[in-house]
Amino acid sequence: MDGTHDDIEFLVSSTHRVGVLSTLAKGSCDRDDLRVATGASSPTMGRILSDFQDRRWIGRDGRTYQLTELGEFVAARFEEFRDAMAYQRRLREVWPWLPHEIDGFTVGSVTDVVVSQPGPGYPYEPIDRLAELLAESETMYGFGMALLKSGNLEPFFDHIQDGLDCEYIYPPAVFEELLSWDERTVAETATRANYTVLVHDELPLDDRCGISLFDERVCICCYDPETGALRSMVDTGSDEMRTWAKSHYEQFRDDARPLEDADDVRSLESCGLL
Repeated sequence: MDGTHDDIEFLVSSTHRVGVLSTLAKGSCDRDDLRVATGASSPTMGRILSDFQDRRWIGRDGRTYQLTELGEFVAARFEEFRDAMAYQRRLREVWPWLPHEIDGFTVGSVTDVVVSQPGPGYPYEPIDRLAELLAESETMYGFGMALLKSGNLEPFFDHIQDGLDCEYIYPPAVFEELLSWDERTVAETATRANYTVLVHDELPLDDRCGISLFDERVCICCYDPETGALRSMVDTGSDEMRTWAKSHYEQFRDDARPLEDADDVRSLESCGLL
């Protein structure tokens, strides 16, 4: 090994060293400022500054320390790595249910990620998050599974009646569940010009994922296909993710059929509602 591992271990094994590097990345500081920022004792700070100088990461001008160009390089790359590790930590619990089998989906596309999961103390976090996205959006379109809970269906249909421009591609079974929830509301809303219902028999991962595009965010509803339980809702503002989701949406839309042509979906006309 060429010593690279030693440098990595040297830095990450001490929160005080990381703190000094991060503090100096924001600007030059004297020793007392660094002690306050990191909580390190005076002897500890002395050792850190000496070690950083030995590695050519910092320079000194009187009482003030600053990063060298080499130190700035280390600080920037370390911050990128730390952000990446924090990012993967948020994703790894929901990774089994994300649509990574669909062509073009990458970890790097799910940046700026918000993960909402039902917990034992409060199971409504995904519903609350979806309500926030609905409230701040004027458009929504998507495909696949959806959050089929009365707590989010009521505001969803309320927003459509208030003018939300929505087009959604449902698996037949999912639209049947919507009808089971409130047949009259779903049927009446389906007649509105701003709500287009399409049906598709062969959506990928239709028992596991629902993908919706709002004005600013892309949302993925994640289900356990074995139990049907909602595992999480993940949303991101990534342009890359929007391009990916929109491309697949347009592809599935070309193969979808209007609700009135869907023979396997309960006829709304027979309900006397259309």
